[in-house]
Order: sequence, then structure tokens, then C-alpha cells
Amino acid sequence: MSKSDKFAGKFEFLEHTADIYVRALGTRMEEAYENAALALFETMTNSAKIAQTKEDTFEVEAEDQYALLYNWLEALLVKFETDGMLYSKFQISDWQETPESFKFTAKAWGEKFNPKRHPQKVGVKAVTYHLMVVIREPERVVLEFILDI
Repeated sequence: MSKSDKFAGKFEFLEHTADIYVRALGTRMEEAYENAALALFETMTNSAKIAQTKEDTFEVEAEDQYALLYNWLEALLVKFETDGMLYSKFQISDWQETPESFKFTAKAWGEKFNPKRHPQKVGVKAVTYHLMVVIREPERVVLEFILDI
């Protein structure tokens, strides 16, 4: 009896992706990060319905590019969880890379979550490092990450 026959008729494991796997692209690192943020909010609601009436500023810093991407998305997720803010436009500026750290300033435009205006898709519980990729090519930047839903 093979291992799979042992549980035949009792249960089987099916392929299942329980999370959201995102690939964000850009011609520059800043654009890829802006698109990653947009993907985060598009996962939660229809981002086209998010009015850009309030501007918030974020200062993001980390020891490497992976932690920077994580910290950026986590800062946005925390702002949603604590203040109910949804964003649909992002502008990253003042990108700095040194051997010790990566950092940037970002502006995000959006509004507070309103269930009448913002149809809920899925709730994002967390950003993860699992399968995270940061690829810098001459013509484009690729960011891949998983959102725990």
C-alpha cells in the first residue's frame, strides 16, 4: 500500500493557494513600490473607487530591500487597521540606499473605508517574507510578495 492509498476514501490533499501572490512591476524601484502598494489595496477593495481626498506621508527605512518592501506594505496595512484608511495613489521620493540602510519618503492619497463606497474583497491579515523577491534589471524592477489573507 502506497502512502496515498493509506487514506484513500478518507481524505486527500488538494492544491490550494490560501494567500495572494503579487508580482509588482516598475521601470524604477520607486514605481514598483508604488505598484506594490496599489496591489495591496486592490486586494482589499476596488481601488478605482477610493477617492484621493486625504494625503498621508510615510517614512520607511530598513536594513535591506526585502525588509524595506515588507515595512512599506506593513505601514500601509497598519494605517488601514488603525485608522481605516484606503489609498489609491502613491508617490515615492527621496529614495536613498547606503551600505547600512535603505529608506524613502512616500505620500499616499486616499480616504477612510466606507462599506457603501468600497466593496470588500478579502481581508489582508499580514505581509509575509515567504517567496519575497526583489529583482533589479536594467529596464525594469520586479517585486514579488505574498499577502496573508
